Amino acid sequence: MSDKYVPRQWQPHERPTLPGSASTPLHPAGRRIAFAAVGIVVALTGGLSNALVTANLVYLQGTLGAYAAEMAWLPAAYVMTNMSANLVLVKFRQQFGLRLFTEIFLALYALIAFAHLFVHSLGSAISVRAAHGLVGAALSSLGLYYMIQAFPAKHRLKAVVTGLGLTQLALPLARVFSTELLQFGEWRGLYLFELGLALFALACVLVLKLPPGDRYRVFEKLDAATFVLFAGGSAGLAAVLSLGRVLWWTSTPWLGVVLALSIALLCAAVAIEHNRRRPMLNTRWLASGDILRLVLAVLLIRLVLSEQATGAVGFFQNIGLDNTQMHTLFWLMLLGATCGVVASALLIDPQHITEHLITAVAAIAIGCFLDARATSLTRPEQMYASQFLLAFGSTFFVAPAMVAGIGRVATQPGNLISFVVMFGMAQNMGGLLGSAFLGTLQVVREKFHASQLMDHLVLTDPQVAARLQAYASAYARALPDAAARQTQAMRTLSGIVTREANVLAYNDVFLTIGLIAIAILLWFLFFLVQRNRQRQREATPTTLPASARA
Repeated sequence: MSDKYVPRQWQPHERPTLPGSASTPLHPAGRRIAFAAVGIVVALTGGLSNALVTANLVYLQGTLGAYAAEMAWLPAAYVMTNMSANLVLVKFRQQFGLRLFTEIFLALYALIAFAHLFVHSLGSAISVRAAHGLVGAALSSLGLYYMIQAFPAKHRLKAVVTGLGLTQLALPLARVFSTELLQFGEWRGLYLFELGLALFALACVLVLKLPPGDRYRVFEKLDAATFVLFAGGSAGLAAVLSLGRVLWWTSTPWLGVVLALSIALLCAAVAIEHNRRRPMLNTRWLASGDILRLVLAVLLIRLVLSEQATGAVGFFQNIGLDNTQMHTLFWLMLLGATCGVVASALLIDPQHITEHLITAVAAIAIGCFLDARATSLTRPEQMYASQFLLAFGSTFFVAPAMVAGIGRVATQPGNLISFVVMFGMAQNMGGLLGSAFLGTLQVVREKFHASQLMDHLVLTDPQVAARLQAYASAYARALPDAAARQTQAMRTLSGIVTREANVLAYNDVFLTIGLIAIAILLWFLFFLVQRNRQRQREATPTTLPASARA
């Protein structure tokens, strides 16, 4: 083994917390501020790569000349590579060091952002998004490492919370200012901004480098087989969940084939790792009760948080509003998300993680029930409070969930890759499941409500006849033919029925997510009560009978 792989001798305060992380020497105040600034830039740079596209998917459709089903491949391609990226990235940091990791992936990001300027087809755009998924995973962890350097040792947990929270601000931030970028230069305005941000972040990390960490030989030949199987399986799942509600689940046979192949590939990857002496994924540890509960909690909370993107924003787009009309709402979402990060950093306590999660889910539940009263006359002003609460809950829950897992990894550093991959996959899969479930529910309920409304619209009803006559009269100048006016009036009435059916369907979506959030809240409360009882039993000394004491 080469000398460069022998761990260094560190002072107690400098020792890297986990394999692959940077050392933590003492820094003067000015350097800490610089590390914080670079951490903010890098974290937001990684998150904005996907957020800018997600927030403007509808507007990019015309630019690329693609159908809605084809555009769904753009966010899907990002998630397909992002889910499996950490499987390799964690080991890369451990073996080759953080500095090389930083320079390679930020330079790659800048090149990919530059390639965006030459995208003229859907296929090349999808390829660029897939590459961004890999780089985005790298930059998220890189921003976290920079933020850790900015805080003294006694506040390191706050640094972790802040670094994680910054990555969650990308989507609300993109919604706030990306419309102006589109007006500046259409889709090239987005890509020019992204390129500039990537080059700025690269310059920052080259000027202010992270301290070195320990390096180990960790890659093995069998890692390649696991990565290929896991990446293929997770990519297939992402594709099915992203496209199922667009192409429709029962109308596209290849979705079932891909789903079956994905499950088979993931099972093969798990089988390999389960029988390895030094696995990348510790399946036994991942199958423990605490980790499974954590995965389920993250998955469910991510599912209910899809209400904000699929629910509220989708609702307003459905009734004809565009991003400029929701600008103030987006600012409030950003404010709520920022408040969630700040509150989480200030209040984080490893002993009260469950209470943090309960607070987040309660905010989400209240926001969902407030939205469930929407009508076709509802405008963003009526959802300011609810969307603020949802944005707050979305960032307030992430860090406590991550900290709960890191606490278990700290005592078993060998499980770092397992935890990072699990947490990232739970986040991504929860978001995809939420969008797929809510989108499907909205379509099904819209068809139901439309059929119910149409059943009550009969031409013999005086009110219906009067409404049709009013609509027909509105077309009197444009359509001199009475039959044509009547046909157009029927179409207008049908469009109104569809609009109202969609409104009712979205209310069903909001109500369903609220009920799921209540169920999660009750589960957390039950767990909290059980934990407190356990602590009381452990704290209460056992009292022996008098005969036994004698």
